[in-house]
Amino acid sequence: MAGRINDDDVKAVRDAVPIDAVVSEYLQLRNAGGGNLKGLCPFHDEKSPSFQVSPSKGLFHCFGCQEGGDTIAFVQKIDHLTFAEVVERLAAKAGITLRYEEGGYNPSHQRGERIRLVEAHKAAAQFYVDQLNGPEAEIGRAFLADRGFDQAAAAHFGVGYSPAGWDHLTRFLRGKGFSDKELITSGLSQDGRRGPIDRFRGRLMWPIRDTAGDVVGFGARKLRDDDNGPKYLNTPETPIYKKSQVLYGIDLAKKDIAKSSRAVVVEGYTDVMACHLAGVTTAIATCGTAFGGDHIKILRRLLMDNGSARVIFTFDGDAAGQKAALRAFEDDQKFAAETYIAIAPDNMDPCDLRLVKGDDAVRDLVEPRTPLFEFALRQIVGRYDLETPAGRAAALDEAAPVVAKIKTGSVQREVAVQLAGFIGILDQEYVVHRINQLAQWARGRGGDRRGPAPASRGGARHQQVQAQPVPSGPALNLRSPAHRTERELLKLALQRPELVAPAFDAYGADEFTAPPYTAVRQCIEEAGGAEQGLADSREYLVRVLDATPNEAVRKLITELAVEVFHGKSIDEAYAGEHLVKVRLRAVDRRINDVQSSLARLGSNVAPDHLAAAQNEVWVLQQYAQTLRNHGAAAL
Repeated sequence: MAGRINDDDVKAVRDAVPIDAVVSEYLQLRNAGGGNLKGLCPFHDEKSPSFQVSPSKGLFHCFGCQEGGDTIAFVQKIDHLTFAEVVERLAAKAGITLRYEEGGYNPSHQRGERIRLVEAHKAAAQFYVDQLNGPEAEIGRAFLADRGFDQAAAAHFGVGYSPAGWDHLTRFLRGKGFSDKELITSGLSQDGRRGPIDRFRGRLMWPIRDTAGDVVGFGARKLRDDDNGPKYLNTPETPIYKKSQVLYGIDLAKKDIAKSSRAVVVEGYTDVMACHLAGVTTAIATCGTAFGGDHIKILRRLLMDNGSARVIFTFDGDAAGQKAALRAFEDDQKFAAETYIAIAPDNMDPCDLRLVKGDDAVRDLVEPRTPLFEFALRQIVGRYDLETPAGRAAALDEAAPVVAKIKTGSVQREVAVQLAGFIGILDQEYVVHRINQLAQWARGRGGDRRGPAPASRGGARHQQVQAQPVPSGPALNLRSPAHRTERELLKLALQRPELVAPAFDAYGADEFTAPPYTAVRQCIEEAGGAEQGLADSREYLVRVLDATPNEAVRKLITELAVEVFHGKSIDEAYAGEHLVKVRLRAVDRRINDVQSSLARLGSNVAPDHLAAAQNEVWVLQQYAQTLRNHGAAAL
């Protein structure tokens, strides 16, 4: 069994790896004010950023879906890893050697599955790179040279070569301590008659990395005529490789995509290489599958998807490329970014274009030329005989639903007018009206565009549409002055403990009226109180989170730990004001409770009990008056 990771080492990992650096590997972050950063949440689809990161506290929280936590929790959720796997992964990045509290540490038995599979791929990638320099790989080097890629280019992209023998890589990885089961699970090996054999043999190899830069798979290009396999062979689906969720070159392109709010989608590995070497460093490609919804999610987070962002597709101009472009347009509405298509002269791909006309031609190619929707419409309309009324009607029937998908009403109308011109329909308003009806019907059906609703009922259907409920945290009445004040005080206790400690630690859980806030107060108490935050605020928050009884309370704590304050000046006076308000309301509630109890009992109350109750009320009333007169000094 694996030993438990030493607590001090876990703390060292948390302190050594800044949360904003980790999160930035997956999405673009911008200033949110108050020392916080914001971006599009990677855990749910959204059009405006509600995901916030607090570097000073080492926490993140999404105000849309309520996900939150520290650096370890973020990596756990986004990469589907266990706690130990994340700590091991971050420790490796930070150069920290972990200690285990039970027995010795045997990597082959104690590291998590994902860590092991990534390590196997890392070792395989280096093995392939080393093989590219050998005599057998001359055919691979020639292939690269013919396409304009020298040794430096191959090294930059980690291109390698898989030997033609049956089990060269398998034996190499066995020697590194990897088991046959791990090699099969990784997709690097496959079952043979006498045991595992290499999956990739005699091919040029491109490592496929995830957003964080880990090698998770390979793309392999056939080089020899006697290779009966497909032209390109990719890693199969594995626990770490899902082809619909990876983009080749994303590790190299992500910073420039975020910086320029622009991405270029090409079709192949060599096209990505050609673009980057020509200076188009935002180029990425899918890995043996169509560009789809999961790819869009990756790009949207990096683009901080908005109207100023640009996505340019460079599909080939042949039939397959046109089909790919139309498929991409089906998902176009998932972008807020403007989408374009660029087709090179003579239908050349970027790799060929660079060979024939040079780097300048590649850079010119990806300057936005034709909006993707216009390209899609021209492809549709071009299939019909527009010289006949029947042909024009059929073209409109197919193209109108495409235009109805356009998000902005003014743009939709403008494109509808363009469509009328493409088809040759003189009555532009008829086309505009037809498309508007389709759009209204689609909204009434929640986006389903299979056919128009009956005209007499379309308006009613539209009126009946109800917005989907927005995910929310624990039910709280924030219109309540008491709840607002309690929330602000808890934020102070979590974010600025030096302003409320030690007074806050004397507050009982019953002084908070909202059950979720009571739970947060109890977690702070179990973590040692707000005074613990004076020495190490980050470790204090970790302790508070560790004390949470369930996920709902955990999410609320991360929300309170990054939420901005309502006051303009967050100082001792502001903290004192909220300490006093919460205490005053608690005192007033106790006075009311005692007086109500006496009123219910009436003459049945015992004399000694009556005297004690009256004395308690008198003491509480005096204390309340002192709080009102002297504020925080009376606490």
